[in-house]
Amino acid sequence: MTYRSSLPVVMAVVLSLAGCNLVPERTPVTLYELPAHSLDLSRHTEQRIEATLRLATPRASGLLDGSRILVVPLPNQPRAYEGARWADGMPQLIRNRLLDAFQDDGRITRLVHDDSAVSADVELLSDLRTFHSEYIDGLPVATLRLDAKLIDTRSQRLVASQRFVQQQRVESEAIPDVVEAFGMAADRLARELVDWTAAQIDRR
Repeated sequence: MTYRSSLPVVMAVVLSLAGCNLVPERTPVTLYELPAHSLDLSRHTEQRIEATLRLATPRASGLLDGSRILVVPLPNQPRAYEGARWADGMPQLIRNRLLDAFQDDGRITRLVHDDSAVSADVELLSDLRTFHSEYIDGLPVATLRLDAKLIDTRSQRLVASQRFVQQQRVESEAIPDVVEAFGMAADRLARELVDWTAAQIDRR
């Protein structure tokens, strides 16, 4: 009688210990903002463009529509850095960086984003195609690729389209250095896209 009554208690303790072992330990995650540096843009007050531009959040799919910091150590084999994530989704990071760049540039003063109900003359649509580091000659290279389209919102006519690609070699394999390189590549891409957009709208 004593043996039988104690058996369920012993089994309960064993099962509870086994259950504790099945729960994986959480890996600490560090969040990173996309670094922003001075674009060295003088405000073009004398070249203001009288058009309202809507800047849409870039479209993305798969791993690009998330917050993991991606690396491609081998061709066609994307992975994510362990214990590190972007503070926001990658499309939102690029949109916010472009918004800052347009505002710093100053030529297009009437600027709205896709969350706004304000009507616009031209809309900037884009597809985020690459946002990862890839290994070249033994070191990671931060790579960004964005396909952009300018649409006349009244006629729905395609005004212009352009692919923007920027790369920045990383000083080391450390994640903070990788993040810094992404920021530098994003700065150059933003500068190039702002100049292209202003030129296309000005001659529209």
